[in-house]
This record gives sequence, C-alpha cells and structure tokens, in this order.
Amino acid sequence: MSLTLHDAETLITAARRAADAAGVTVSVTVLDAGGHLLAFRRDDRAVLISGETSTRKAYTALQLNAPTADLVDLVKPDGPFHSLPTALDRPLLFIAGGVPVHRDGRLVGAVGVGGGAPEQDHAFATTALQELPRSR
Repeated sequence: MSLTLHDAETLITAARRAADAAGVTVSVTVLDAGGHLLAFRRDDRAVLISGETSTRKAYTALQLNAPTADLVDLVKPDGPFHSLPTALDRPLLFIAGGVPVHRDGRLVGAVGVGGGAPEQDHAFATTALQELPRSR
C-alpha cells in the first residue's frame, strides 16, 4: 500500500496545526517510498531554509528508515556513522524532525518538518503520523 496525495495532505495539515498551536512557523515535506516529493508547504513566515531542512530530514528518515531524532548521536565524532554525512553525495541531515511513514509494516514514505527547534519539529512530525490511518 502506497502513500497517497490525500495521505500527504493529511500529514501536512496535522503537522502545521501542531506547529500553529505552539506558535511556530514551519515547512513540511512529504516524500513517497522512492524519495520523490509528494507534497510540500512552507508557512509564509517560516525562514526560507526550513524548506530545505524539512526535505532533507524527510529524505534521511526515509533512507535510514528511522526518525532523524534517533540518528543524531550516531553521527557525532565518536558515533558509528560519524563520516556518513560527508561520505555520500546525498542530502542527508541528522537533525530531529524527520520520521519514516509505515503502512502494514512497509516503509511507504517519510515526513520532515523544519522551522522550529529540533525537538519541536520531531514532535510536530510524530503528531502528524498519529492522524494517518494505519501508520506507525
């Protein structure tokens, strides 16, 4: 089962609603299982770089099939993935705010949020997942 445009809109709406409730302006990116852009929204007042960070967070969560919040320590100088951000020519970003989307046990995409503090972005993304039926 794949991630649909309707699913992507649900994720974006839920993440932005959570951010609005916290008084934070964000960008939200949803990628499909192939890493292709499915949907994107940037709040008019969000910093421009939040669009790039939300997309890179989603891509990283998708490629490693893990929330970016769980990966931050792995790329520190003493971590097992410390060279990964520079070893590959890929848009990876190891900052909290990206989460993979699963359906029926399969990876179907990812959502990334940028614009708030990393912990806030992670919370907005995970809150959005709760609005998506059959995801975890």
